[in-house]
Amino acid sequence: MANNLLQGKTGVIFGALDNQSIAWKVAERCHEEGAKLVLTNAPVALRFGKINELGEKLNAPVIPADATSGEDLENLFQQSTEHFGDKIDFVLHSIGMSLNVRKKRSYTNIKYDWMHKTFDISAMSFHRVMQELFQKEHMKEWGSIAALTYIAAQRTFPDYNEMAESKALLESFARSFGYHFGVKNKVRVNTVSQSPTWTTAGSGVKGFQEFFDYADKMSPLGNASAEACADYCVFLFSDLSKMVTMQNLYHDGGFSNMGLNPSVLGL
Repeated sequence: MANNLLQGKTGVIFGALDNQSIAWKVAERCHEEGAKLVLTNAPVALRFGKINELGEKLNAPVIPADATSGEDLENLFQQSTEHFGDKIDFVLHSIGMSLNVRKKRSYTNIKYDWMHKTFDISAMSFHRVMQELFQKEHMKEWGSIAALTYIAAQRTFPDYNEMAESKALLESFARSFGYHFGVKNKVRVNTVSQSPTWTTAGSGVKGFQEFFDYADKMSPLGNASAEACADYCVFLFSDLSKMVTMQNLYHDGGFSNMGLNPSVLGL
């Protein structure tokens, strides 16, 4: 049900790949709530993904951008503000990739050049995005920036590999930049720690099915779906969350506060 929560607002969404992507679901919900959008992903993702289909559906331009490239980000936000005819109200960072995970290298046998790439793509890109928005003053007052993260930033999940450190860095960037953005023009910056979710990227992690089932049993409300995460992001982008900033917000059905659920033991 649409409530026009984002009527008149403009947003840039990073990371939609296909209809399994959380960013895809967020874009659909933001559109339903009245927002005008620009969609973006890395050029390589545009070649094998279906983001152009989403762009046509939502009447949103698709602008290729490598989030590790300052030049690409400068072009993206310049084109976005020209398209909107105004500054930007909200931005979603939904970007993550680890070559060590993809190549099935264990945490104790890391290739460090791949680790550097993981940090650049999955965390430093968030700082790059915010720095470009901050320096060029592309964000409206009381705007909202959100990034997707995971509880492995706080807890040990061995097969998540160095993505855990990457998410911890991402969350730190949100807190640090959230201060500067808040002081400058009341822009809020938060991270959303989502349940295990069936996405193209998430399902590639070793043992994902087993962990998905475990988290679903452990959480009193069960795992939060991609659609529910999209609803939560709409809230964060709306004026209803005006005083929420520099927070890591758990959207996980209660998993983050659980010690033991008897159902996991079959009791």
